[in-house]
Amino acid sequence: MVIMNIMIFFLGISEREVIVVELRTLRYFLAIAREENMTRAADILHVTQPTLSKTLRALEDELGKKLFTRHSFSIELTQEGQLLRDRAEDLITMADKIEKEFFSLDDITGGELFLGLAESYQIRYLAREIRKMKSAFPGLNYHITSGDTEQVTEKLDKGLLDFAVLCDTPDAGKYEYISFPESDIWGVVMPKGAPLEKKESVCIDDLIGLPLFASEQGWKNDLSRWCGERLHELHLEGSFRLAYNASVFVKEGLGYQLTFDRLVNTFPENGLVFRPLSPRLETKLFLIWNKYQTFTPIAERFLSQIRRSFAEYGTN
Repeated sequence: MVIMNIMIFFLGISEREVIVVELRTLRYFLAIAREENMTRAADILHVTQPTLSKTLRALEDELGKKLFTRHSFSIELTQEGQLLRDRAEDLITMADKIEKEFFSLDDITGGELFLGLAESYQIRYLAREIRKMKSAFPGLNYHITSGDTEQVTEKLDKGLLDFAVLCDTPDAGKYEYISFPESDIWGVVMPKGAPLEKKESVCIDDLIGLPLFASEQGWKNDLSRWCGERLHELHLEGSFRLAYNASVFVKEGLGYQLTFDRLVNTFPENGLVFRPLSPRLETKLFLIWNKYQTFTPIAERFLSQIRRSFAEYGTN
């Protein structure tokens, strides 16, 4: 059963008129965009190629824009096609989420839970609660996406997520939130045998002249706060969204990584070492959700369980 057969949206091209497009048509379009080949897309969708071609031509006529450039053996998105792909992916994700939510309203054994997570060892607290919920509600299905504050709040604001986890102080005007039981500790990940390994902690003077890796968000916020007016004395060699990827570069001798403790494997056999920053730099972690949000039953249960669990740690 499909909850919504059509979706009305502003394309934002030329006259900005309201366009009505069937979700099925958007699914067809996305399959073609992914495969870049009409025949393969038709096989995946279990429709004939003439049907798919006709649907695509009708979509282009409706929008008044050419969406693909056709080559001998492939199809390439135009600029307008790329814009529609981005919009269509969000719309399809939202439609699927709505359908799952409605199916789960009468499901006392589970439901769908959507979370966007920052990187932190404290995510283990959420994992523990989900494990408990799976025992009580075996029909629970959870969907995890990872990213920085900008990535996860964008999805949360669009209604694609139930909850997000941030390493930034939430906007109290937009979100409700709960702080995690602990704080994340900043430090430096370096190759084993590096000169800084001999120090118990690392100060800003130790980092001057070294090629440094950090997340763009961490560099602009927490590390900027830690360095104060001396941030310009440090050299950001490269920025990474994922701590593991940065640690690979460190292991290959390309630089030093500024990151949270326990995000990277620094056991002796891995060849990496962690040293905390001095003075100590901590970052709080927050579970957030939109104000005035209407939760599904399983999301409501999840939030209640998180509140009780975090309260046991004496933090909320």
